[in-house]
Amino acid sequence: MYYLGIDLGGTNIAVGIVDESYQIIARAKRKTRIPCDEGLIDDLAAAAQEAAEAAGITLEDVPWIGIGCPGSVNRDTGIVEYANNLYLENFPLCELLEKKTGRPVLAENDANAAAYGEYKAGALKGADNGIAITLGTGVGGGIIIHGKVYSGSNFAGGELGHMVIVYDGADCTCGRKGCWETYSSATALIRMTREAMAGHADKRDTPIWQLTNGSFDAVGGRTAFDAMRAGDALGKAVVDKYIAYLACGVANCINIFQPDILCIGGGISNEGETLLAPLRELVAKETYNSRNGKQTLVCRAQLGNDAGIIGAALLGE
Repeated sequence: MYYLGIDLGGTNIAVGIVDESYQIIARAKRKTRIPCDEGLIDDLAAAAQEAAEAAGITLEDVPWIGIGCPGSVNRDTGIVEYANNLYLENFPLCELLEKKTGRPVLAENDANAAAYGEYKAGALKGADNGIAITLGTGVGGGIIIHGKVYSGSNFAGGELGHMVIVYDGADCTCGRKGCWETYSSATALIRMTREAMAGHADKRDTPIWQLTNGSFDAVGGRTAFDAMRAGDALGKAVVDKYIAYLACGVANCINIFQPDILCIGGGISNEGETLLAPLRELVAKETYNSRNGKQTLVCRAQLGNDAGIIGAALLGE
């Protein structure tokens, strides 16, 4: 048995053929043409066909095509109700792709699909209840309850990055203030690093300035961590502040859902225990079940960018 999964992103369309061991055996890729319209269907179908050919199979050999898509995705109707980054609204994604490929099509929010991938084949495997957090441009969240993706009564649930952790805090792209993603995304870490550097512009002989050659444009998600490792006090202060905000949101997630496992992915998770060890220590102080014998395991996600493809491919299981 082979499965076909599509991770539809704001930059790229990534397609994979997944075997029964949940390994990706063939891939294809396309640029996402923004704003999206019905031409998207042609690109999705072409990429799916290319991946199938690379695996030595045809589309008739897969039971369905699964897609992870940003925004509010109605699983029952296959309609993308709203995806602002793709400029899609009430878009009949599944119906149009089914007509183009002749295969059944299943769709899910991309963060939910990634969480399902981690549940089936990654860090959440074996958990009855789990949460996957992705630290990227924003903070993505996917929730698994009793082995099923939880997305609420209107398929818009699980937007963990948009819980407020700082009342009347920083402006968020969603229109609210103080959302978790405005303090814990990679974007937020870069902003914090630049702000800290700007406040200490007179100390350009320190590692954090040397790492960036004195340019704010060179600041990335690793800058503060690299500066901290180089003995820079300012870099350490930024990292400590960032992890404190991250711990606040993680503790909220645990207090609400009490999952068996909460895994963290995205580029910043590559810091490994440098990120996770102090995070666990802070979370342990803020979780309601801290006196209970069973604690949530906080760990790094395992599948990286493949989580969305694998999760989408297995949506029909």
